[in-house]
Amino acid sequence: MRKIFLLLTMLISFSAVRAQKIEGGGFSTMYNIDSDGTIRGSGFKKLGRINSDGRVEDADGKTIGYVESGRIQNAGHSTVGYVTDNGTVQSSGYSTIGYINKDGKVQGPGYRTIGYASGIKKEWAALIFFFFKF
Repeated sequence: MRKIFLLLTMLISFSAVRAQKIEGGGFSTMYNIDSDGTIRGSGFKKLGRINSDGRVEDADGKTIGYVESGRIQNAGHSTVGYVTDNGTVQSSGYSTIGYINKDGKVQGPGYRTIGYASGIKKEWAALIFFFFKF
């Protein structure tokens, strides 16, 4: 019984630190987001990081933006976009540039599926629209 409990504990622990994927429309992995917020390309090259305080860094650790309460800002704190509660991604001028559905499907402005980001905070997935090439 003790071994089963230990095994279950280990499985739960390892699944919690597993990287989350952002996939393209053909389900190929484009990005991985590690549990610490590190963003990696499909070849696991570090592209940037989302810190716990909402600061977004490039691969060299330079601040390139911020995300807080659905507002996405550049390094100078100017708002570049928004993510609404329903997952609509908007530019600073409130034009719709995409959607992040509850099931993780990422769609462009014409509702064409451009990727999948299930299990990832919608704000984190939206950062791809603004700071990383999707």
